[in-house]
Amino acid sequence: MSKIVSLVGQVTATIYDISKSADRQGGGIHAVGVAIGDLDRMTQQNAAMVEQSAAASEALRSQSQRLSQLVGAFKLEG
Repeated sequence: MSKIVSLVGQVTATIYDISKSADRQGGGIHAVGVAIGDLDRMTQQNAAMVEQSAAASEALRSQSQRLSQLVGAFKLEG
């Protein structure tokens, strides 16, 4: 009977270890999920900034063309 009690204690300890490991693994999986969410948010922000940069670049190109036309109207002597 004492042998059975000892084995039940070992099984209980093993189940406890498995439970703790599963808890840690669940926490790790949650952390990975949070990190993926952060990466997704940053990717979307970067895409928005690329669009804004492209629009600003086009506006600057247009303005520089217009400025070039305006400056081209002046003639320097010599």
